[in-house]
Amino acid sequence: MSAIDIRKLNVVFGDYEDRNHAVRDVTIAVERGESYGLVGESGSGKSTVLRALVGLVPEWSGEIAVLGEQQKPGPRRSHDFHRAVQMVFQDPYASLHPRHTVDQVLTETLRLHGLKGVDARIETLLDQVGLGGGYRFRYPHQLSGGQRQRVAIARALAPEPQILLLDEPTSALDVSVQAEILNLLGDLRRELGLTYLMVSHDLGVIGHMCSRIAVMQNGALVEELGVERMRRLEASHDYTRHLLDSALRSVRGGR
Repeated sequence: MSAIDIRKLNVVFGDYEDRNHAVRDVTIAVERGESYGLVGESGSGKSTVLRALVGLVPEWSGEIAVLGEQQKPGPRRSHDFHRAVQMVFQDPYASLHPRHTVDQVLTETLRLHGLKGVDARIETLLDQVGLGGGYRFRYPHQLSGGQRQRVAIARALAPEPQILLLDEPTSALDVSVQAEILNLLGDLRRELGLTYLMVSHDLGVIGHMCSRIAVMQNGALVEELGVERMRRLEASHDYTRHLLDSALRSVRGGR
């Protein structure tokens, strides 16, 4: 049984002349313990796939199963789903309440899921994300962007999930900090046996984090390939080759 099984997913926004077919017949299967990447330019539909999965898209058609549990359109998800699946958003500056300390953010999440031993669990979470107890009573404005994203990751880990959905988790961070967060996420996946479904427009990020990659264009999945094929530039689809060429030009231009 796959951790995530999505079949012929379609998402349409608007009606008549305003109709936007955001996701078109997307089928992917993410195995347990795998890190799977969705890549494509802005507007390709990759983030909409994540939002449909967690219930943030009101209407869709197709099939979505998570850990064997079939999901339905709309916001209703079981308590087990919310414990098993957590999401790390793009912007750490927007995802934390500005008037809540790190302690309050984590305490609220732990209590929401009915977990005991809150004090000890908070200390463990902060250690897991490389912050330590000294950050426990700080406010978001007292943290750097990378530290805020570490808090967001700690919050996602609080209910002891099996799956993390990562929506451009480093794109709002300075380049110098991005590698630290990616390495942290890689370490956590190995240590905790997590499954990742990661969205990014950056092939370098996806190549660093994921073993398999699905390329999206205009709402459709145009190619799926392993990371080794990607590194050897063995893409079959013209759009994938375009993305790889653009990534190579960007790297060469930065040297």
